Amino acid sequence: MLIGELSRRTGVGARLLRYYEAQGLLDARRGANGYRDYDEAAVLVVRQVRALLLAGLSTEVIRSVLPCVRGERPEFDWCADLRAVMDRELEATDQRIDALRRNRSALAGYLAQP
Repeated sequence: MLIGELSRRTGVGARLLRYYEAQGLLDARRGANGYRDYDEAAVLVVRQVRALLLAGLSTEVIRSVLPCVRGERPEFDWCADLRAVMDRELEATDQRIDALRRNRSALAGYLAQP
C-alpha cells in the first residue's frame, strides 16, 4: 500500500510515517517509480509504535523493543534484555515524575506568597 493509504488506515500523517521509517521503526519497499510501498503488517507496526510512544518510550527505545512486541495492545514476548530496558524506562519515568512534583511544589510556594 502507498503511504497515503497507510496514513488513512492508521490516522498517522505521511510526514510522521516517513519519520518512523527514518528512525528504523517502519520498513517500506520502493516501487519502480520510487514510491514507498508498505505491506499489510505496517498497519500493526504503526499502531504498536503509537501505543509505545503514548507510554512515554523514545523512538530509540521503541526500535530496540519492537521485535518483542505482539498485537495492537501491545503485549510483549520477553526477549533477552527487554525487561531490563523496560525497568530502566520505568525508573526514568519515576525520576521525571519526582522532578515535576518538586517543580510543582516550588511554583505553588511562589503563588502562595502575598
